Amino acid sequence: MRFTTMRLCGGEALMAVSADDLNLNLAEVSDRLTNAGHRIKRNDDMMIIMEWKEMETTIYPQGKVMFFPLRDRSLCIKYAAEILEDLI
Repeated sequence: MRFTTMRLCGGEALMAVSADDLNLNLAEVSDRLTNAGHRIKRNDDMMIIMEWKEMETTIYPQGKVMFFPLRDRSLCIKYAAEILEDLI
């Protein structure tokens, strides 16, 4: 899986952007995350927000994953790949 990264929120957050549009079904993703023991803070048609590795983590249908707080680009890509590999 290939990603680019974007720095957000004044450098306090990073977003991994999948090179491919994954078109994730967020209802299904939410169920899978909940069944895996993750606490979902928000779930709607636009995004899922959850706590993951002590970060606020947001998953978007296109396959974008944002981590707050996080400043390390290589960790951003590693973490996004870990999450998305379990979901696709």
